[in-house]
Amino acid sequence: MPGGGKAAPRFLVVGAVMSEKQKSATTKKTMKTTAEEAGIRQKPEPNTEAPTARAKETAEPAPVMHGGIPAGPLRPLSPPRAPAKAENFQQGDYVVYPTHGVGKVERIAVEEIAGHTLELIHITFDENRMTLRVPTAKARTAGLRKLTSRKQFDDVLNVLKGRARIKRTMWSRRAQEYEAKINSGDPSAIAEVVRDLHRNAGQPDQSFSERQIYESALDRLAAEYAALEQIDKPAAIEKLLGHLKSE
Repeated sequence: MPGGGKAAPRFLVVGAVMSEKQKSATTKKTMKTTAEEAGIRQKPEPNTEAPTARAKETAEPAPVMHGGIPAGPLRPLSPPRAPAKAENFQQGDYVVYPTHGVGKVERIAVEEIAGHTLELIHITFDENRMTLRVPTAKARTAGLRKLTSRKQFDDVLNVLKGRARIKRTMWSRRAQEYEAKINSGDPSAIAEVVRDLHRNAGQPDQSFSERQIYESALDRLAAEYAALEQIDKPAAIEKLLGHLKSE
């Protein structure tokens, strides 16, 4: 340096006069730097841009619809119990309650329960030593019905004579379907269970659970047949088995 003096500090001045846009940018930068130094987390600005093609590709696909119902694991539904037709029950009538089988109307009386006056049908089940009270207004929806007519029971006997139809599914699934048919109170559906689980001579023996369901269905069907024919249950069972072996 000439004269050995110290070099004067250099100052770089860029744009001594800034436009309004530059002032605004500078102000924002200063505020951002100050906020970062103070440890203040800035709220991200909302993204107003349209989603990119990659975002669309990674979005979850719309669920497949099955008849208007979102796709998913569908459980097989048990056959619904059809409500019995409207009937007038009288004292002494033999009736069928879906989950308990054949019973007898002991009496029909008006009683007060929990502050409500209801007409109740008292049904006794001798084998179970049980009495069931069903409100008359709810008898139809509960599935309570009178005995099947002889003509209709002829169709039930024809079901017994038919060929067994066994699905190739797991036994646990078939057992649930058999139980649902028994509890439906429909004699034709119960006859299907007896037919499918019956074993003639020379056929493989039933398993323990198959035997239980088979005997339950046969007992339920024989109870209605016995009440219809006015015979005892053992005789009704023998007649039903005769139809099974007549194939």
